[in-house]
Amino acid sequence: MIYFSTLFISLFVTISLIPLFREAAVRYGFMDMPNERKVHRVPIPKIGGMAMALGSLIPVLLWSVHDRLTISLLLGSTIIVLEGFLDDIHEFGYRLKFSAQLISAFIAIFLGGIKLSMLGVLIPWIPILPDIVAVPLTVLVIVGVTNAINLSDGLDGLAGGITLLSFLCIGYLAYQTGQSEIIVFAVAVSGSIFGFLAFNTHPASVFMGDAGSQLLGYLAITLSIALTQGSQPLSPIMFLILLGFPILDTLTVMCERVARGVSPFKADKNHFHHKLMKIGFKQKEAVLCIYLIQSLLVVCAIRYRYNSEWFFIIIYSLFAGTVISGFHIAGRTGWKIARIDPLDKFVSAMFSVLKKNNAIIKVSFRVIELGLPALLIFTTCMASEIPFYLRLLSIISIFIICLTWLFRKDQLSRVLRLCLYLIIPFLTYLSQNSTLTWMNEPVKNIYSISFLVVFFFIILTVRYTRRQKGFKTTPMDFLILFVALILPSISGGLAFTHQIGLLTVKILIFFFGFEILIGELRDDMTALGISTLLSMLIITVNGFSSL
Repeated sequence: MIYFSTLFISLFVTISLIPLFREAAVRYGFMDMPNERKVHRVPIPKIGGMAMALGSLIPVLLWSVHDRLTISLLLGSTIIVLEGFLDDIHEFGYRLKFSAQLISAFIAIFLGGIKLSMLGVLIPWIPILPDIVAVPLTVLVIVGVTNAINLSDGLDGLAGGITLLSFLCIGYLAYQTGQSEIIVFAVAVSGSIFGFLAFNTHPASVFMGDAGSQLLGYLAITLSIALTQGSQPLSPIMFLILLGFPILDTLTVMCERVARGVSPFKADKNHFHHKLMKIGFKQKEAVLCIYLIQSLLVVCAIRYRYNSEWFFIIIYSLFAGTVISGFHIAGRTGWKIARIDPLDKFVSAMFSVLKKNNAIIKVSFRVIELGLPALLIFTTCMASEIPFYLRLLSIISIFIICLTWLFRKDQLSRVLRLCLYLIIPFLTYLSQNSTLTWMNEPVKNIYSISFLVVFFFIILTVRYTRRQKGFKTTPMDFLILFVALILPSISGGLAFTHQIGLLTVKILIFFFGFEILIGELRDDMTALGISTLLSMLIITVNGFSSL
């Protein structure tokens, strides 16, 4: 329950705060302005990192054991976020940034005990490095990876997606090795990233800024080091695989800048994501390509977590050589990805006819209009025990919805959204962990498959809607499928991966589905309001009948 509570709080806090912070950013001018080295063409609020920080750190404060590790990471993260926020507003330069990163690194080392003191078979004659070597090495790695993630934040959804995959892997490995404090951190950050990506995937309506990207980099590397050092059987250099893509990207870019005779810290458009776009990938395609690469690295880290350090060195060297050589050859030869124009034109023409006749949107929208509320009502009937707080929340929701319907009908969509966002996570958790006796395995499998069916029609709806605002199909769809399908298959059936992974996917499908449904319904909330009230009423009745 503690991991679910952590996930729910981080997700809800982030999703709730971003619209408020975004409005404040627009009002006070906290915007990321377009220029020649940036991809976006309009000013974008860069305040998402503060919402992510609160979404990540609040549940850790509530649920984590306040040991040295937790306190040090909370303190270091706070320094990183505050400096990043100030830099997002005033752009103080790299000196203040490095100073904050160094202070945070020293806090993690001396207060939290996070040190790269064991390198395994890389240097078997020195089992534990002396502090005179371990401390500078750890500082270099923490500061280096923090900046690597910061510099990788160049496309919509890129830095968030990369680190989300890493944090999911960290949480899974921490569960296997029994490191609960690391699990809480990993789940909290994963929830906040999921919430943020709802607003950051292309076309983004908010950026995380330095506050968010540095926070993700700092926590990713410190948790990786804490996970693999000590008595754990995991490889101490596993972070090289978990965070290998942004590390390689940063090192390659800096070496290229030095070779051209410019400062390694001078910003340009030579990162890997820029190179992917130069060879013909669109922005979404470039992000998805990097997601796929990061997914392969994460799966490799999980599959071969007990292998020797030399194995990881060889794997990473082959990976680095392949990526660098591929970009070098493409740059020298001017190679571009081949697109099958006749097939593209045929498919585009076919779908254009369907879209023009509204055939796709009519079918897909009707499925989610009927299927999503039905899925929610079915979910309310599954739980064998309804706790008091959920009964009370349902009664309050019924009361508020009815009052709004009678006196402020123009605000009904906002009230329905808020009530659904509050109820859905608890209800989904209970439906998965406290089910009635008639919910046997075949019924559960059909129930889970129904989410994928609804998700498919959600994608079609947002792809072919005529609305100009709202969610669109994005690379985040891949991240959801990765959690739902790939992680359970590599976990050996462990309960943690199924419960956290599938639970997250179901909650997100509900959230995005109702968000899209509310947008497509415009102001006609009658049917949705009735189905929501029915769901709340079932929760209330089931709760009192189980007493």
